[in-house]
Amino acid sequence: MTAVTETDLARLAARLAALRAEIGRVIVGQDDVVDELLTAFLAGGHCLLEGVPGLAKTLMIRTLADAVHLSFRRIQFTPDLMPTDVVGTEILEEDHATGRRFFKFQRGPIFAHIVLADEINRTPPKTQAALLEAMQEVAVTYGGTTYPLERPFFVLATQNPVEQTGTYPLPEAQLDRFLLHVRIGYPTESEELDILRRTTGRDVPTVTPVLTGEEILAAQALAREVRVSDDLFAYAARLVRATRPEQTGIAFVREWIRWGASPRAGQSLVLAAKARALLHGHLAVTTDDLRSVAFPVLRHRLVVNFRAEAEGIEANDITKRLLAEVPEPRTPIP
Repeated sequence: MTAVTETDLARLAARLAALRAEIGRVIVGQDDVVDELLTAFLAGGHCLLEGVPGLAKTLMIRTLADAVHLSFRRIQFTPDLMPTDVVGTEILEEDHATGRRFFKFQRGPIFAHIVLADEINRTPPKTQAALLEAMQEVAVTYGGTTYPLERPFFVLATQNPVEQTGTYPLPEAQLDRFLLHVRIGYPTESEELDILRRTTGRDVPTVTPVLTGEEILAAQALAREVRVSDDLFAYAARLVRATRPEQTGIAFVREWIRWGASPRAGQSLVLAAKARALLHGHLAVTTDDLRSVAFPVLRHRLVVNFRAEAEGIEANDITKRLLAEVPEPRTPIP
């Protein structure tokens, strides 16, 4: 494995700064959300964005897609959407020269580098499941034939946490395929004033692509080479194992959690921490990197029980207490 060099880091920092600047031409504020989106990009993972209507979830994803040289498709998830509307279907064609008829696979919108699954929880589970193989294997199987998807491949999904009428909560297996679950909050007062000034006039900001697919793949390779000490690997494992009622002695976990996080959560924790370290100009993961990504990594992977729901306890509350309870590495992290 080749170590990340200062030259690699400087080159990537310049490209990411240009990407942030382009996104900032359209999106006001939301720096933490943009950071988490870029973390998912560098880690090569998918992202679920949750927020009430009007917080520019869709605009943020479209702006990010416009700022890179990658193909982009949007799928509006509705109750009548079918799996074939996502992955594609076979159509009957005729060779006019010979008169022979044959079936040809017509590729669906999933065949793009960046796929926006808008309001993903508005479609039934059978259609949600059409994304599973693509998200995990970066391929689609139809009629016994497997069609690989182009890399890099990202699924960026949105959902509204408030309105529940006509929605279908994502199954745990589907949620687990998302590297990060990002929550978008309201802007600050100054940001809201800036939004009003920018969006109610004639001038419409445009975004120029600044990163190619090859550069994103190279950045993902660099992220995997970021160093992680044995102490931090052990800390990540302790955090994940502490979420499981049957494997922990922490009282509030046994009291509030029905199902804890799987080993995939540990993998996601380390990968996201590596990407965050690289995003912030570090050549090695720090304890702060792991603690910062713990919330978006565990938010959708902890299943609370009825007692926790009745007491208004959410996964974020449990993660916060776990970070205070689980001992950090005692030795200095280089």
